[in-house]
Amino acid sequence: MVREAKLDEVLHQIRRGADEILVESELKQKLESGRPLRVKAGFDPTAPDLHLGHTVLLNKMRQLQDLGHHALFLIGDFTGMIGDPTGKNATRPPLTREQVLANAQSYRDQVFKVLDPEKTEIVFNSSWMDKFGAVDLVRLAATHTVARMLERDDFSKRYRGGQPIAIHEFLYPLVQGYDSVALRADIELGGTDQKFNLLMGRELQKHYGQPAQCVLTMPLLEGLDGVNKMSKSLGNYVGITDAPQDMFGKLMSISDELMWRYLELLSFRSLDEISGWRETVRQGRNPRDIKVLLAQEIVARFHSQAAAEQALADFEARFRQGAIPDEMPEVTVISESGHVAVANLLKHAGLVSSTSEALRMIEQGGVKLDGEKISDRGLQIAAGSTLVAQVGKRRFARVTVN
Repeated sequence: MVREAKLDEVLHQIRRGADEILVESELKQKLESGRPLRVKAGFDPTAPDLHLGHTVLLNKMRQLQDLGHHALFLIGDFTGMIGDPTGKNATRPPLTREQVLANAQSYRDQVFKVLDPEKTEIVFNSSWMDKFGAVDLVRLAATHTVARMLERDDFSKRYRGGQPIAIHEFLYPLVQGYDSVALRADIELGGTDQKFNLLMGRELQKHYGQPAQCVLTMPLLEGLDGVNKMSKSLGNYVGITDAPQDMFGKLMSISDELMWRYLELLSFRSLDEISGWRETVRQGRNPRDIKVLLAQEIVARFHSQAAAEQALADFEARFRQGAIPDEMPEVTVISESGHVAVANLLKHAGLVSSTSEALRMIEQGGVKLDGEKISDRGLQIAAGSTLVAQVGKRRFARVTVN
């Protein structure tokens, strides 16, 4: 049995950063048993590169490992061939077996940058689903009604909007739920957009006579633009295999407000320490100092402390020891579409007199963003970005796009 005081401390750790625990009283009972719990998290190998958004969930899994529990890292090679409909407004094209296996191997190569390999079991749901016959699948489908499936938000929206829903898409949450039965999971982790599927696991475990898993939902991390979910396809991501200098520079580009969100969800610093930093910023400390600490922590985690120190030195060499002044105008540019063209940004920031001058300066190599020369006349800057814009040798502005 776990002592009450220690149990409260453990629950406090588990709650940090979590969006919801279903059901916390049941989780407490499972923890009180004192046995290592089976903690499941599933990943469809639809994209082979992990980014910091993925690590919000993986960090929680690592935390549970450090508390003595067993991680089940599920690669959904079977469900990947169905195509995850979560958040999609159209049927998602399924992957081929070859694509699934190639992406799955990439996941395996990357996941141990976060998880403890000694306490992690990597499993593939094809191990049990390939053995399912037609009768088994029909029986699984018979556990739920179409009306129940249409309670899922994305299915409901598509149905109301007259958009097609393929029958096989209804199988996805059923198979994900059955994975929890096959693995006898005690806890399943997932993003807030996965809540329907996670609860499906609870229901199917009850149907098959097993104790119901607890569900722990984690927030979806905003990308560098501070608006959309971090995504490689949107280009607003920090990959865990990014080079140290790239990782450091991307993290330094986030807005001051987004910095606190990243600290809560990505940093291993205590909440008390982060709260103390907030107070020092309120009293006048430059938020950039805190951003440096965050960037160094993340680079050190995925590379090394030496790499983090070198990334900071390189950054300082570009921004402090170079021609960029510490003091410059602070400008906010409003974007109604979520992006602003670089030429318009330069004009509204007062660095050029017209967009034609901006385009001409770009062609001549006279424009830099965060110290990097740009050549793309059509470059779009995402809302939520804060960057140093430079035209020529003497015109600077720190620009925030809202």
